[in-house]
Amino acid sequence: MSTDTPDNSDTQDAVDPTNAPEDRSTAELAAEVEELREDLADLRAAVDDDQRSMVIIATKGTLDMAYPPLILASTAAAFGWDVTVFHTFWGLDILHEEKSKNLKLSAVGNPSMPMPNAIASLPGMDSMATKMMNKKIADNGTATIEELIDVSLDQGVDLQACQMTIELMDYDEAEFYDGVTVGVGAATALQRMADADIQLLV
Repeated sequence: MSTDTPDNSDTQDAVDPTNAPEDRSTAELAAEVEELREDLADLRAAVDDDQRSMVIIATKGTLDMAYPPLILASTAAAFGWDVTVFHTFWGLDILHEEKSKNLKLSAVGNPSMPMPNAIASLPGMDSMATKMMNKKIADNGTATIEELIDVSLDQGVDLQACQMTIELMDYDEAEFYDGVTVGVGAATALQRMADADIQLLV
């Protein structure tokens, strides 16, 4: 029978009361909590870095040109993308509550219109083309511009209005849809574009 005494140093270290949480100082515990918080923030940042982003510059305010930026923006947002649409010049009409409901479709210079420019330039042709398009939209059950704006805002799309254009064209910020971001300049838009995965000009 062996009389050797086993080395209990490992066991003593495992149950060393000085390592027990209740015997550690408040400062030590606070430092460890802060370190864990920093690690968690780094992990969240890493996850956010994987999120795709897109910036669309909307410059036109006709009915046919209002749809592309809103459809692309709302679809991308549905996939979890970070989406910004920067509206400038006539693109601001898309964000205007009243004007967005009365956007026109230009028949002149549109190669997809089934009529020559000589006829398209006649008085009332734009109104007729717009009426025909709105009927087609209604018959097809396609979302209206107003509905697409609501969907985009609900999904977190940042609909921005160019501040320079607001002042140049004398827009009233109060007449934009609720949730539209105003006071945005070209420098901010450029920075967002530089950081985005996808940039589009419509």
